[in-house]
Amino acid sequence: MNQVVLMGRLTRDPELTYNNTTGNAMTRFSIAVDRRLSREKKQEMESRNQPTADFINCVCWGRLAESVNNFTAKGKRVMVEGRIQTGSYEAQDGTRRYTTDVVVSNVEFIDWKDRDNSFQNQRPQNSQNGNSYSQNSQRQNFPQNKEAEAVSDADFFGDDFNPVDDDRIPF
Repeated sequence: MNQVVLMGRLTRDPELTYNNTTGNAMTRFSIAVDRRLSREKKQEMESRNQPTADFINCVCWGRLAESVNNFTAKGKRVMVEGRIQTGSYEAQDGTRRYTTDVVVSNVEFIDWKDRDNSFQNQRPQNSQNGNSYSQNSQRQNFPQNKEAEAVSDADFFGDDFNPVDDDRIPF
């Protein structure tokens, strides 16, 4: 199975391009993923100018590519899910170059850009064009007045309900 989940910070702003023939959107970005190191090991590596993070190249397509470009920027945290894809090409100097990318299928924005282009650690209510990005098509609406819409177990099972030894619970 080829599946990867990574969480890190963007090392540069996403680069959005469109295919000339199909018009399909593509975004390239890279994320810095910290290695899990002890404090002592991290200090030791930093003192020797060795990296304490891995820099992972990512690519995504379509509406997801546009969303990544619209809702995040350099330094902001994201969690990506996708698959690893390797490839190769011949460089202009005739040498063979090898590539490794994560082809992203899902992105969770940990730090979000709000309407005035500043960032927050929460989902935006609206983006500039009135559409908010959601990987799931359904939004869950929570009641504004919690006291007026509070529901208890007794409402479903009756006043004699005891969750410890009641056989009306299916598990």
